[in-house]
Amino acid sequence: MTNPKSRTLKYTDGAIQFRLRITASLLSHRPLLITNIRPDDLDAPGLHEHEASFLRLIDRMTNGTKIEINATGTQLRFKPGVLLGGSVEHDCPVGDGARSVSWYLEGIMPLAPFGKEPLELTLNGITDGTSDVDPSCDYLSASFLPLYIKFGVGADDALPPPSIRVEKRGAAPLGCGRAHFYCPIVKELTPIELVEFGKVKRVRGNAISCRIPPSSAARVAHSAKGVMHRLLPDVWIHTDAHSSSGKRNKDGSPGGGCGPSPGLSVILTATTTEGVCLSAECSMSHNVESNRGVLQQNLHLERKKMELPEDLGKRSATMLLHEIFCGGCIDTSAQTFALLMMCLTPEDVSRIRLGSLSSYTVVSLRLLKEAFGVEFKLRVDEEVLGDGGSDEEEETGMKSSTVLCSCLGIGYRNMARAST
Repeated sequence: MTNPKSRTLKYTDGAIQFRLRITASLLSHRPLLITNIRPDDLDAPGLHEHEASFLRLIDRMTNGTKIEINATGTQLRFKPGVLLGGSVEHDCPVGDGARSVSWYLEGIMPLAPFGKEPLELTLNGITDGTSDVDPSCDYLSASFLPLYIKFGVGADDALPPPSIRVEKRGAAPLGCGRAHFYCPIVKELTPIELVEFGKVKRVRGNAISCRIPPSSAARVAHSAKGVMHRLLPDVWIHTDAHSSSGKRNKDGSPGGGCGPSPGLSVILTATTTEGVCLSAECSMSHNVESNRGVLQQNLHLERKKMELPEDLGKRSATMLLHEIFCGGCIDTSAQTFALLMMCLTPEDVSRIRLGSLSSYTVVSLRLLKEAFGVEFKLRVDEEVLGDGGSDEEEETGMKSSTVLCSCLGIGYRNMARAST
């Protein structure tokens, strides 16, 4: 009888959840077959440049991986190998439609703790967020790294903790930034118990500008603080302005300054009394008309359409307040990452409280069940947000629904780790 774990994961709906499927294939040691990858797209059928680049990065991080792509790029056969880790440097594509280096990190972070050696990954490309489509390295550092610690990654004092460091800023679309990611290896993860939200006690943030006057970052910070100060006094938002400096490090690598593209973004992080960290990030839109003639004729109209720094600051504060209102113990963007790590924990129950499940998370639950055989128990809790002073106030109060997720881990162990 065929072992279910050796059967191929087959998907016929194209490049949906591309990174998660590659990650699940590597962790479950099951071959992967993806068909119908944009067959009807006449301009760019098959795999896009950033997806092919992600496969090249996976190939460099593993040993024995086999990747087969047909002539049109609409079909992918992936046979997983063994994760190696070590020192890896990769150049991410830049230009119109390019993805941030954080798009690659989101797919790599679930794999990094299970390599043969600690991973030191250097990515060159767009380090800041791309018009709210991709997160920035700062967002992953504020949102994903605390989850790493809770799952036991970096608990060994003999190795440095996981970190994400931006060595040079690079905004979309031209990038030219540089980010460094370090992750130690573990033998196995730690079950998680994250269900108590607590109360928000402080907000920290950072307004980042590249090739834009520093006053714009200050305007963003001032606008965001104006919204948050209505709720609590402990709010600090720093400004981080970068210019196009040509300085270089002692080893000759680019250092300081930023890439040639202008950019403006802000990230806010709220911390609660129970140690929960919720983050929200906004960046200015980079969608500019590609036709140079039209752009020159309507340059004044394009400037009027661009978002003001004050509006950007208010939008970021509103997004953070929405995350807090949802009541989850992690960000909406980190739900799939947390659920995947829960599947890999030892054979013990892990529990976590989430806000409203995103559509991406719902599809991910089906994928995790197929790849690892893990079923999550979901229980909805409703809470009335009000002062609680009278029945009338409770009736008019806003309701916040949270989802309590629990599962039994599969006991995944890092077999590639050298025994001592």
